[in-house]
Amino acid sequence: MRDTKIADLLQTEHLLQEYTVKGWVRAFRSNRFIALNDGSTLHNLQCVVDFDNTPEEVLKRINIGAAIAVKGELKESEGKGQRVEIDVKEIEILGEANPDEVKKTILQPKRHSLEKLREQAHLRVRTNTFGAIMRVRSKLSYAVHQYFNQKGFYYVNTPIITGSDAEGAGEMFKVTNFNLEDLPKTEDGKIDFKQDFFGKETNLTVSGQLEAEAYAMGLGQVYTFGPTFRAENSNTSRHLAEFWMIEPEMAFCDLDGNMDLAEEFIKYILNYVLENCDNDLEFLENRLIQEDKSKPEKDRAPMQLREKLRFITENNFKRVSYTEAIEILRNSKPNKKKKFDYVIEDWGADLQSEHERYLVEKHFKCPVILFDYPADIKAFYMRLNEDGKTVRAMDVLFPGIGEMVGGSQREERLDVLQAKMKELDVDEKELWWYLDTRKFGTCVHSGFGLGFERLVLFATGMSNIRDVIPFPRTPKNAEF
Repeated sequence: MRDTKIADLLQTEHLLQEYTVKGWVRAFRSNRFIALNDGSTLHNLQCVVDFDNTPEEVLKRINIGAAIAVKGELKESEGKGQRVEIDVKEIEILGEANPDEVKKTILQPKRHSLEKLREQAHLRVRTNTFGAIMRVRSKLSYAVHQYFNQKGFYYVNTPIITGSDAEGAGEMFKVTNFNLEDLPKTEDGKIDFKQDFFGKETNLTVSGQLEAEAYAMGLGQVYTFGPTFRAENSNTSRHLAEFWMIEPEMAFCDLDGNMDLAEEFIKYILNYVLENCDNDLEFLENRLIQEDKSKPEKDRAPMQLREKLRFITENNFKRVSYTEAIEILRNSKPNKKKKFDYVIEDWGADLQSEHERYLVEKHFKCPVILFDYPADIKAFYMRLNEDGKTVRAMDVLFPGIGEMVGGSQREERLDVLQAKMKELDVDEKELWWYLDTRKFGTCVHSGFGLGFERLVLFATGMSNIRDVIPFPRTPKNAEF
């Protein structure tokens, strides 16, 4: 006798056979019908208990949240709402759930707010919504690795602990082995990091890009996919202190090749979930439709969830220079009527989400890739154009979200890179190894970064990024 996943049983044509299934009780009604779920699918399996021949002490222990094993024959269901059901011959309680305790949790069968679910993040994956989100997240993750593997990229694990700040933003979590109540000091009263574990100041990484660049210079095409950290005190629906980044780097690749890859990559992974997560996407889409009914017309989503995903996979991405985009925005109705929160006046403005969404949703009506940004608003490692004022940067813009991908052709010329680092006060001594990659066989190379949670947010239609990662880390919150 084999244990079988509910997802497989609900699809199988092999009826009138005996199966063993293990899962958690979602509902138990009339002392007869168990709704069982094992996490493999959104749908429950109905298990029909012969209550006349089941000991009463067993029936009393079949409570919501309990883990059980049932053995029985799979047959066509006599009732409505399911194709098949199990006629239970044996039942075993694997883990009990006290009904009085269950009432205090989100396991009780009623609607709970997303905020309430966040307070019990260890249990929320047992709800339909979070089961669906996390299955979609898992499939997206698999598709990322599958895509890059098929394209001949090598997966590189870059350091979590680092001495460099790839973005130059300074919003980094410090790592130390010091006793914080007895910090060693230098003669001038500063903390003596030479006595710390690594002998220098270290932080949690904000990006694996710089190390991935170094590996692209030997392996050709690489990608990282790992956790990154930002000590940004932002309590918003778009920010996390710990999140995952996908960062490919390619040698002998210019900005055009970088834009080609980003478009192909995004279409591939969104197509993958459209093809492999239909039940979960349908559930999440219906959830959003119900949510929209309580909103004013103007605040409702212009596209349903799967339509929005197909909007990305079925449209060519429009490529527009930053300079052209600024002109479009300056002359737009919302800008002229000062409807934007940030009115566009001059070239050089840092575009906000409202501007990016206007370009995608109102003006071009398709995904947009902006390129050739002002050097002043971009990072030191981006390749300077011949005009001396723009860099070979690109951002991929999505509806409803704005920037999804940020990338660039990297500055391969040692002298230009050093000048930019000096201008932005980036310590050459700290990045001596990064400069080395420009001394020994430098070449045109490019890459981009995609925040994985932002992609999961888009793919599931959720509105708060804290709801697309298992245990969110945010200001004043490191629970679980």
